[in-house]
Amino acid sequence: MEKPRKSVRRKGRGVTIDEVAALAGVSPMTVSRVMNNQGKVRDTTRERVMRAVRELDYTPNLAASSLAAAQHTRVALVYNNPSDAYLREILVGLLRVAARTSIQLVIDYWDSADTDTERKAARTMAGRVDGVILLPPVCESPAVVGEFVRAGIPVVAIAAGQGSLGISCVRIDDLRAGRELADYLVAQGHTRIGFIKGRADMRASALRYEGFQAALSAAGLALDTALVQQGDYTYRSGLKAGGRILAHKRPPTAIIASNDDMAAAVVSVAHRRGLDVPRDLAVVGFDDSSSAITVWPELTTIHQPIAAMANAAIDILLRTIRDKDGGTRALVDQVMPHRLVVRDSAAAPARRG
Repeated sequence: MEKPRKSVRRKGRGVTIDEVAALAGVSPMTVSRVMNNQGKVRDTTRERVMRAVRELDYTPNLAASSLAAAQHTRVALVYNNPSDAYLREILVGLLRVAARTSIQLVIDYWDSADTDTERKAARTMAGRVDGVILLPPVCESPAVVGEFVRAGIPVVAIAAGQGSLGISCVRIDDLRAGRELADYLVAQGHTRIGFIKGRADMRASALRYEGFQAALSAAGLALDTALVQQGDYTYRSGLKAGGRILAHKRPPTAIIASNDDMAAAVVSVAHRRGLDVPRDLAVVGFDDSSSAITVWPELTTIHQPIAAMANAAIDILLRTIRDKDGGTRALVDQVMPHRLVVRDSAAAPARRG
């Protein structure tokens, strides 16, 4: 008499995909394709796999599957921004998402380079990542963006100006924010206001300056171009620009700097010249980075939600990577809210006797 066949059914939680594959006579990859309804699998093979699944009472570990998929998603951050405070905020947002999703985050600094070098670097990176986050000014380079787009690599820019070369972008309304800063100073009674521009190769810098000009024009105030100096978002450039503005024979009663690092430098220059901030000189910045609260007096500034912008950018990127085989990719231009943060570095101009 033939012995009865021993059942191979086990508790579902203890069954592995390898056991299902062995019973069905296929590879674990084939089992995965059947369970995830991916790829082409013959009907007879699919039936054999599903019969093994039922017999073993196999339940796929969805959490492990998601984790494995995320761990194979490589996202690069490419930057060339000289502000350490700004970069720290960006990294906080990106690392928060990376920890939540277990993606692999690649961080790459590209020093100032010629167009051919940037193009080659982008071409090399495109072959080893699934998506890219670009910071200005890199995100405004047609050579860099073009290489990634041609390679089919999803790209999201953070803090780029309007019209960002046909890629998705997360930003604030820099023009409006620049105007709000100037409006605030005008409302306090300032009529001679200096301005330190940001990097000339960044559209956001130009928009902040345009907002400043619009505020002066609306208030009927003349723009003294001698009170406008070029910076590059570094503390050192703020020292130089602030020194030139304050050396004017008719110095301003207020200075707007296009980021907090340069504003902090202006405060230092004012102190060296024996000026009290804000009684003798109001100083305001932009970004609300850590620099805004590590200087005395603390800076009035525009709060740009940098970490949240990075968080939103990587969420957009991951959705694009996930949906990239589902048809056309819709570009996203997400404008996040900013706000004026009033601290101690700005006040009404002192009355001169």
